[in-house]
Amino acid sequence: MKAVVQRVASARVDIAGQTVGAIDGGLLVLLCAERGDVDVLADRMLAKLLKLRIFSDDAGKMNRSVQDIGGGLLVVSQFTLAADVSGGNRPSFTQAAAPDEGRRLYEYFVAKARAAHPVVATGEFGADMQVHLVNDGPVTIPLQMLA
Repeated sequence: MKAVVQRVASARVDIAGQTVGAIDGGLLVLLCAERGDVDVLADRMLAKLLKLRIFSDDAGKMNRSVQDIGGGLLVVSQFTLAADVSGGNRPSFTQAAAPDEGRRLYEYFVAKARAAHPVVATGEFGADMQVHLVNDGPVTIPLQMLA
């Protein structure tokens, strides 16, 4: 399971001109399920995200988590994180989970996030989305959980 995490001042997801998910300060999480991923990887990814200390403390050091600051999570499915361009210029997505399994793992992750954190917004799995964000820092962290 892969994610790109961005510390944001604000972020939203629009579909067909309508906002479907939005947060103020917090984390934008672009999440990708890959072939062979299982629930325990989603659990580990969520635990890491909730404890990831990338928000500034009073001394200006990155020492606080999204839970510490009461920030939001905006979770967006992003199968293109599984892209492989080693064979040419057109990406291959064979490492991405099959659509049904990708949806199941995404929905599992979102349900677990909502049970563990008070502010969780989402995009829509498989939709053509426009993601708007104000990256705070900028701070962008790639994460990968391996079996």
